[in-house]
Amino acid sequence: MLPIITDKAPKAVGPYSQAALKNNNVFVSGTLGIDPVTNTMPEGFAEQAELVFNNLKAILEKAAMNFTHVVKVSIFLQDMNDFAALNELYALQFKEPYPARETVQVARLPKDAKIEISLIAMR
Repeated sequence: MLPIITDKAPKAVGPYSQAALKNNNVFVSGTLGIDPVTNTMPEGFAEQAELVFNNLKAILEKAAMNFTHVVKVSIFLQDMNDFAALNELYALQFKEPYPARETVQVARLPKDAKIEISLIAMR
């Protein structure tokens, strides 16, 4: 396993890598909407979601991949009422055929984030 680490995405908030590469598969850890330069997280859902997608892009780029390589996405929301807004933002990032995905509402996310996304990409 090779860890994938970039300073263009926020550092892990625990003892884990931003992503791991194994057999041409990249497993990206749960990623929050933290600005990697200021290490701050905006309050609004849309702003956090946009940062999450930017951070995911940066991690995938470090592994010489992009969203077209993604086969599975796991999305965790603080509030399922953000589901429609999420889908609008998601459709700007991913094109058909869309990767497999689940979206779940959770009781709480690290740093009280409104959204966290993890994904799997393959070459």
